[in-house]
Amino acid sequence: MKMEREVFAAPADRTFDVLRRRADFPILSESVNGHPLVYLDNAATTQKPRSVIDALSRYYAHDNANVHRGVHTLSQRATDAYEAARTNVARFINARATEEIVFTRGTTDAINLVAQSFGRPMLRPGDQIVISAMEHHSNIVPWQLLCGQTGAVLNVVPVDDAGEFDLDAYASTLGPRTKLVAVTHVSNALGTITPIARIIALARAAGVPVLVDGAQAIAHVAVDVQALDCDFYAFSGHKIFGPTGIGVLHAKAARLDAMPPYQGGGDMIRSVTFEKTEYNDLPYKFEAGTPNIAGAIGLGAALDYVRDVGIDVIEAHERDLLAWATERVSAIPGVRIIGTAKEKAGILSFTLEGVHAHDVGTILDHAGVAIRAGHHCAMPVMTRFGVAGTARASFALYNTREEVDALVAGIERVRRMFA
Repeated sequence: MKMEREVFAAPADRTFDVLRRRADFPILSESVNGHPLVYLDNAATTQKPRSVIDALSRYYAHDNANVHRGVHTLSQRATDAYEAARTNVARFINARATEEIVFTRGTTDAINLVAQSFGRPMLRPGDQIVISAMEHHSNIVPWQLLCGQTGAVLNVVPVDDAGEFDLDAYASTLGPRTKLVAVTHVSNALGTITPIARIIALARAAGVPVLVDGAQAIAHVAVDVQALDCDFYAFSGHKIFGPTGIGVLHAKAARLDAMPPYQGGGDMIRSVTFEKTEYNDLPYKFEAGTPNIAGAIGLGAALDYVRDVGIDVIEAHERDLLAWATERVSAIPGVRIIGTAKEKAGILSFTLEGVHAHDVGTILDHAGVAIRAGHHCAMPVMTRFGVAGTARASFALYNTREEVDALVAGIERVRRMFA
């Protein structure tokens, strides 16, 4: 189904009441170790608003049935809700048609699908896949596996000391043997917003298809896949206030048409005999077996929630939080900020001199402050900056300056303990 262009900005009243929005998230009223929960681990997973929790409960309580193959009422209702979620996703990212939206288990699953279904039949020994030095393991390991299977080689675009993508090095990397570019939209370890439109334009000029890892971008910046003109865009539901275990691969229909199925089983077929199988239409050719129906419905509810708030309002709020946190945390003696790109999303990674990141995270947890500590599934990034790991605070629409202050107070306490 072709999609009408729809712009998802804030409602007419553009004021943002963070306390009112916090009330939408039940878990934010929790206490941890006797302290109010300060949840600053949103790059790992976001919390869920009541509307998403209710959508999941409503499906299981009233509509639970398998989709597409049933003629009874519950199956029809479940199918309608599942396909409505697909339409919702297509509109949210401005896909050209619903047929371009494939539901997956998450970003990792989507990238592996592209690697095996698009990349493996195409690549020959000596062909090149281009990635960047700031990628998550999910956008490294599938390509390494593919190189091992095909004889292709991986070419890594460097990042500078601020954690910014080196466009000049990238441009010089593209050549006749480059068969795919796979890059992040927003770095999960550094917070860097890559110049994704320019990256895609340079690849397009060289005739090279592009996959974008949008896991860290989807809840924080506006995504328009038609404007970007990428071939593939992948993201996870749990990064945008939706359930775990559901994700999206957007791909141009012409790409999907040319790709063989990634997995075989029920629902991805039109007909089966022992001699031959005919595959289903798009996107069902890539959705073998019973899908995560509830997850898709929950994702649809999450996108409705983000649409109601307004992605531009979310971006402005998180930009304010990041500026406040950067100013306050960088003023702490012994702190080193890892990732200082000019364009960043709400991620603040840092080290504290003489203190392991896990100790920072553990002591902060004792005060009810939840951050992430370690390599963040981005070990090459840690190697690039000469650290074993970082402490990472990451922000979402429900976080406040007061929570940033609690983070700062916690880091100061860690510093005093290890002085």
